[in-house]
Amino acid sequence: MNQDEIKRLLGIAAADYIDPWLQVDAYIGVGTGSTANHFIDALAAMQHRFAGAVASSVASADRLKSHGIRVVELNEVSSLAVYVDGADEINPAFSMIKGGGAALTREKIVASAADQFVCIADRSKWVEQLGTFPLPIEVIPMARSLVARKLVGLGGTPVLRENTRTDNGNEILDVHDLNITDPAHLESQINQIAGVVTNGLFAARRADVLLMDLDGEVHTQQRRASD
Repeated sequence: MNQDEIKRLLGIAAADYIDPWLQVDAYIGVGTGSTANHFIDALAAMQHRFAGAVASSVASADRLKSHGIRVVELNEVSSLAVYVDGADEINPAFSMIKGGGAALTREKIVASAADQFVCIADRSKWVEQLGTFPLPIEVIPMARSLVARKLVGLGGTPVLRENTRTDNGNEILDVHDLNITDPAHLESQINQIAGVVTNGLFAARRADVLLMDLDGEVHTQQRRASD
């Protein structure tokens, strides 16, 4: 199987997995990226079984609409039954780095509103310690240099992601060389820097369930209550 076939397999598996949460009055959250796109495609045949979707990016909203799936704003709903998204890295405690697609802020917002967070990822995203993938940070443009200096002070090497604006009109710094031994603490610490919108550590709101391919089959893991 090539990578796209694996992502398609994961997208279909995620649609099957969330089936118990689908009700005619239920809304689901949908992530952003190539794996999430396959999930969106798999939802097309199930759209009559739920009320609509909240998208974490303009790109995902457009793809949902192309299938005739109703897209609503988060402000229009009181809760989401489930949120499905990929990850750039995920560790054994189900903390993640996300934001390779520059949608980290909206992803974090939508994930926080969901009763269940289902992560879909291929085996290459599994790591013992986060940080090989550079940590994306969304910043207010006027504060980019200020934030970058603060990140250097934390041991990071920030690099501006060229020719990128988020759906919120902001910029992305990709931070290399961080020693992420305590993802939740670092997530909070970086978010306290003036000018940071949010960072791509998902440790305060981790995944509850991981669907991951192993040798061409999708395996389901639940986050342990002790983690």
